[in-house]
Order: sequence, then C-alpha cells, then structure tokens
Amino acid sequence: MKTMWRILLLSAMLFAQQTATTPPASQTAQDDVEWVCPMDKDVRSKTPGKCPRCGMTLVAGIPDPREFPVRIVTRPRALDAGKNIDLEFHVEDPETNKQVKDFVIMHERLFHLFVVSQDMSFFRHVHPQIEADGSFKLNLNFPHAGEYRVLSDFYPQGATPQLISDTLFVRGADFKLQPAKLTPDVSPKKTENLEIELATDPPQPLAGFKTLLFFRLKPNDGIEQYIGAWGHMLAASSDLIDLIHTHPFLVTDPENGAYKQIQFNLIFPRAGVYRLWTQFQRKGVVNTVVFNIPVKNLD
Repeated sequence: MKTMWRILLLSAMLFAQQTATTPPASQTAQDDVEWVCPMDKDVRSKTPGKCPRCGMTLVAGIPDPREFPVRIVTRPRALDAGKNIDLEFHVEDPETNKQVKDFVIMHERLFHLFVVSQDMSFFRHVHPQIEADGSFKLNLNFPHAGEYRVLSDFYPQGATPQLISDTLFVRGADFKLQPAKLTPDVSPKKTENLEIELATDPPQPLAGFKTLLFFRLKPNDGIEQYIGAWGHMLAASSDLIDLIHTHPFLVTDPENGAYKQIQFNLIFPRAGVYRLWTQFQRKGVVNTVVFNIPVKNLD
C-alpha cells in the first residue's frame, strides 16, 4: 500500500513539474511569430516594434505578395512638353479588377510618386492627393519631350507595399528615345545647406552583392527626418529598367551619442552605372543630391 502511495505521489510531482515548465501551446505559437517590416522585409524581430530603417510598424504574417496594377488617366490625353497635365492614378485589385479605396500610410503619406525623364535631367518625388473614390490626383509639368518613367509607391490595405512602374511619352519638337549616358561621379556634393560625401563598402560595388553606402553630412547639426525617414533614395539604372526606392539607417557615434553618418544598403541587380537621387532634410530644407555609381560584375 505504501508503495502504491509513493507511486501516486511521484506521478503527481512529475505532472506538476511538467505543467509548470511547459508553456501553453498559445504561448509557444506566439514565441514562434516573426515580426517583419512590410517595406524592408530583411528587418525582422521576435517582438513587436518599429522598423529601425523606415519607422513602419512591424507586422506578423505578411500576406503573399500580389502586384496591384496602376491605371493612369491624363488630361489632356496627349501630353505636350511645357504644359500642365492633370494625372489620375487608379489602383486596381489584381483579383477583382475593382478600384482599391483603402490604403495604409507609409512615411506620412498614402502615395509616393517618383517621375524621372529618360535623360535623367528631370527628377521629382511628389505626393498625389487621394480623392473620394480612392484615386489619386496630381498636376505636373513635363519640361521637355521624351520618355518618362513613373514609379508609384503605395500600400493597399490587407496586401503588401507596392512599387509599380509605368511609362509616359511627352510630345515635342526634340522628341527622341535614347537611354541616358551616365559618367561615374562619386565626388563630394554641395546642396542648399549641406555638403555631402559618399563612401561605399566595398569600394567597387558588385552586381548581385550588398553594397553599403555611407553618407557623411556637413554640418551635422539640424538633421531632421524627411517624411518619416532619415533619408529617401531612388536608384535607377541608366536604361531606367531597374528602379529601387529605399531608406537608411542612422549610424550613431558611441562616444557622444550624436549621429555620425547615414547608411543605405543596396543590391544592384546588374552591372552598369546607376544614378542615385538621395534626399536629406536639414533645418526644414530638403536637399537632393545626385551620385553616379559604377557597378561591375564579379570577375
């Protein structure tokens, strides 16, 4: 009889120990959740929070990516150089073909638009306004004839952030289709109220491999976030096929706590010369700086 009680007592003790040390299934499932930045998907965390690169709220379980086409309506229909054009952007659901009306704010805006001319002399980063039907409107003047690439950056509710490119052709006497001829240029630049130096790691960027781009800003006081990030960059290949919109990290100085430089990470998809339009804000002034980065293949 005593042996039986000992067995029952040991069984109870083992059960209590197991229930005390084994977390509930719901807790285990929660620990397995990975929180991801919807824009910078390489930023991941085991806990909720904000993306250190772009500031967006990390989410658990990003949906499978689907591309949402953008239908652009222009008024007038034919575009002429030097004239104001009304542009309407209609985002359509790829499954239902219906117009999307609900969007998530990214960097303080619902819609970011980049417009680049084929010769790369014209660059705009602007923000069309949403209408009651969910479309976005913008008035823009195209300064000269030629091909323009239009990059729409938005985040449909319940989907994933989108980066959709379209092409517009503008009429004019000097119309021609010819890719830009870019000369490498990584020399320091002066903008409205900044001097900006660029260093890359590796010194020679390689196609298909990560390149770290360090921007040193002088003077380094009064640097502010611009539209929710420490900087915005559009990288474009000379033929405007590869277009990349990305945001940086703020690299701090451990000795005094002040920022030291601003770091972007890029993977250039092909060899060639890429133009980088990079924007920083200092004391309320948005500074746009341009560098031409030569990229080579790995020998």
